Amino acid sequence: MKKTATWVAAMAIAATACAQQKPDQTAIKYSKLITPEFAKMQLSIIAADDMEGRETGKPGAEKAANYLAGEYKKLGLLPANKGSYFLDIPLVMPSFKVNSFSVNGTALTIGKDFTATGASPAKTVNVKDVVFVGYGSTDELTADITGKIVMYIAADKPAKAGDPAPAAPAAGGRRRGFGLSPARMAIMQALNAKKPALLLAINPMMTGAGGRGGFGGGGRLAIKKDGPAVETQVSYTIGAEVADQVLKSSGKTFADLKTAIDGGTPQSQIVKADIATSFASDDKDVHSVDIVAMIPGSDPKLKDEVLVFSAHYDHIGLVADPNAKDKVNNGADDDGSGTTGILSIARAFMAAKKDGHGPRRTILFLGNVGEEKGLLGSEYYVEHPVFPLANTITDLNIDMIGRIGDVYKNDPDSANYVFPIGSAMLSSTLHQITEDANNTYTKLKLDYRYDDLNDKNNFYGRSDHYNFAKHGIPIVFWFNGTHPDYHQPGDEVSKINFPLLAKRAQHAYFVGWELANRDNRPVVDAKDAPKN
Repeated sequence: MKKTATWVAAMAIAATACAQQKPDQTAIKYSKLITPEFAKMQLSIIAADDMEGRETGKPGAEKAANYLAGEYKKLGLLPANKGSYFLDIPLVMPSFKVNSFSVNGTALTIGKDFTATGASPAKTVNVKDVVFVGYGSTDELTADITGKIVMYIAADKPAKAGDPAPAAPAAGGRRRGFGLSPARMAIMQALNAKKPALLLAINPMMTGAGGRGGFGGGGRLAIKKDGPAVETQVSYTIGAEVADQVLKSSGKTFADLKTAIDGGTPQSQIVKADIATSFASDDKDVHSVDIVAMIPGSDPKLKDEVLVFSAHYDHIGLVADPNAKDKVNNGADDDGSGTTGILSIARAFMAAKKDGHGPRRTILFLGNVGEEKGLLGSEYYVEHPVFPLANTITDLNIDMIGRIGDVYKNDPDSANYVFPIGSAMLSSTLHQITEDANNTYTKLKLDYRYDDLNDKNNFYGRSDHYNFAKHGIPIVFWFNGTHPDYHQPGDEVSKINFPLLAKRAQHAYFVGWELANRDNRPVVDAKDAPKN
């Protein structure tokens, strides 16, 4: 990764300053409370089968949140959100429901005869004709389709002899397994812009009337936004047999029309057909919480500044296959290990505080929910922080520190490494603190191979620290790499290397100790760092 000359000079200055520091015996004393035994005791509860995989919005995640809040309370940490250990994260499960759909008096079944997408308030549509527009290209779109039911072929139009080959599907432009070329994307945008009442997209790849498995319009979790509900174009995907039912009065089949169009003869027309359907969005509110526990700062000049330790406590829930022998995705490593890590770190800092060595700055221990659903808990937190982001000096995020990843499986350093990601992305100071804490105390192998914006895995953008980094807040992300049990039922407590988990957590603790107690917050000196 390129660094500017200014950044390199700052790194050299920071290295000189930090290299002169001596081991802090007080920090060492309390680091000994971050133990494999404590970690194993906690993780055996957090990743137990009765937590049901801790899926966001499900009872297992709620049970885990209540347990963790109770543990922070027992340790003596204070609730950070107006007397509560919880910050409500308003989520919604988008769902689109088709109540009925019939063609010429024949009732059709979603998931069997058609699939549906869209977002709309409750509507009923009854028409006596349908506008067929072939592939929907500009020369085929000859009628006014506003408020009409429009049927089109959801595929690329075959090229004529001598025409250039169609462009490949655009990056990110894949929908339910079918590639969307730039030409098709343009057609869909043009159709949507004319605001038809309903699109009937004929998918030639559907055999018979089948819908290739049901898709009822359900979506992934999202943060609930204020204001009116979002509307998107309603579209039903049908196969050739349903298209033939719509075309019945024309005396032609879908195959007839497609053959003619592909041969160069346009077939745009209005077809008499009795279509009746009703539909509505049926979004469901989902209850979820972040955990927010704090240790107030002791220095009157620094206590308003905040250091965050974060780890997501959610995972992916139960296995979908009802016949599976192991039905629980326990998430012991992902991210029970990080959750256990910051709980262990809180234990060490609280013991120090009780002995009169409390942190000069305030420390927030943030248990994020919804990481597995798209970093939702941390996204909501940075938009609604319990402490101002301008006062937040760093986020130290731990996500998967309990295993030996694939890269180090047969390596001599397999039990003594970690991937620290992001320490140098925004702050030369933070990077040097991370290095010095390791050189002075833990002596892990710090492997920076993933510490690159061009990393093909994009690990820098795949955990909760990223939402802080987007706001210009320096971060470090501790990670052991993936392994065969990643997002599988085999991610069990029995496979955790607890001494290694504890040592990695100790490294994060020593970095945090320095950040919580040093005179100055880390500088943000990366050339392209975003600003709060």
